[in-house]
Amino acid sequence: MDLLPDLWKQEYWLPPGVTWKDMEQLADSNRPEPQDLLVALPLSLGFVVLRHVFERFLAPPLCRYFGVKKRSRMPAGSFPQLEVFYSQRSSHPTQKEIASLMLLCGKTQRQVEMWFRRRRNQDRPCQTKKFGEAAWRFFFYLAAFVAGFFSLIDRPWFWDHRECWRQYPFQPLERAHFWYYMLELGFYFSLLLRISVDIKRKDFMQQVIHHLATIILLSFSYCANYVRIGTLILLLHDSSDILLESAKMFHYGTGWKKTCDSLFVVFSVVFLVTRLVIFPSKLIRATLLLSMEVFEPFAGYYFFNILLMVLQVLHIFWAGLILRMVFKFLKGKLEKDERSDEESVTEEEEDNSEDENLDQSRDCYWEKTQPCPASPASESLDSERKNSPP
Repeated sequence: MDLLPDLWKQEYWLPPGVTWKDMEQLADSNRPEPQDLLVALPLSLGFVVLRHVFERFLAPPLCRYFGVKKRSRMPAGSFPQLEVFYSQRSSHPTQKEIASLMLLCGKTQRQVEMWFRRRRNQDRPCQTKKFGEAAWRFFFYLAAFVAGFFSLIDRPWFWDHRECWRQYPFQPLERAHFWYYMLELGFYFSLLLRISVDIKRKDFMQQVIHHLATIILLSFSYCANYVRIGTLILLLHDSSDILLESAKMFHYGTGWKKTCDSLFVVFSVVFLVTRLVIFPSKLIRATLLLSMEVFEPFAGYYFFNILLMVLQVLHIFWAGLILRMVFKFLKGKLEKDERSDEESVTEEEEDNSEDENLDQSRDCYWEKTQPCPASPASESLDSERKNSPP
């Protein structure tokens, strides 16, 4: 029962010597209030609805324009024993498990392996879904960046970061920055609401941590009136996110390889400069060092900077993935986004090609339990499988 009163102790949120009563010298309309954060909840639901409308009505014509095609997939077939194993144990059985499944369902090793390949293909997100997600985020980040830029370009703290702390915490909140904060907060809430149905990528846990850290960072910085430095952090992050999502859009389309490669190069440079140079040297420095020219450290000061450090660790993690992509790009082997879903589109195309060859071979695939003499195509595939690691 005493948790909420303790949570709002002024020592946690305000510099030493400043009380909540002192904050009342700001007009109610110009003072951040914790209850203002409730505005983000209906906004997040609105974003979920708006995204559904976007993916339902606007994404399909965009897919056609960019040449994004929905590839057909061979059905795996109905085999209850294999389906139970797939859903309850693993989608990638070991050789020992495959041998057990062969005895269980009376199929050959090749048939069992192909069933699991086809079944995994069924669960992979299609290109149109991935394009729709990228397009939705692109339009939001673009709109947010433009709105944020024009609301900050003529503010003194945009150019001189010491202005972020001048007269802190008695800094009036501008309505434009209030809505900038609430819309960004609502958007990240909507990403969390949709994360269970969105495409699951290799950095899924890092994405969850990033969204949670961003939501906590926005909420705390608003209540503690860290809004000036918070708007700069938002603007910095949106700048590279626009390029990332636009590069993905062109990547999923056909005939846009040069455009995608160009955007990827620009994105890599912008990301590395903004996240690994400007963010720590300018913004973290402003919160960690320049702020102490105005007030002594307090609990909120440490908490805010810890969250910024968490974001910086994530930036380093993603920078490592990007540098790997750059290396592949320079070697001429860039085939996919390192943050793409668990199995690549290239593998899916190979699976579908192999399916077609197998269907044409004389073992009749599912109709026979013993393999017939293999066709040249299937012999080639068998040779590739023997030479490839398990």
